Amino acid sequence: MKPLQISPETAVTLSKQLGVPLEHLMHMPQHILLQKVAELAKKQTTDAGTEAPPEKEQE
Repeated sequence: MKPLQISPETAVTLSKQLGVPLEHLMHMPQHILLQKVAELAKKQTTDAGTEAPPEKEQE
């Protein structure tokens, strides 16, 4: 299996966000990585949706 074709900056960022060692990330099967990235994106949108709504301006 060949390493993923991603930039070093992207690999470091994904490694930190996913909590996976860089060496494991680079040799992770692509379909597993895509699944983890999708889970991360879903979590981030869920977290963003739970933020307090902006207050409406009262005139």
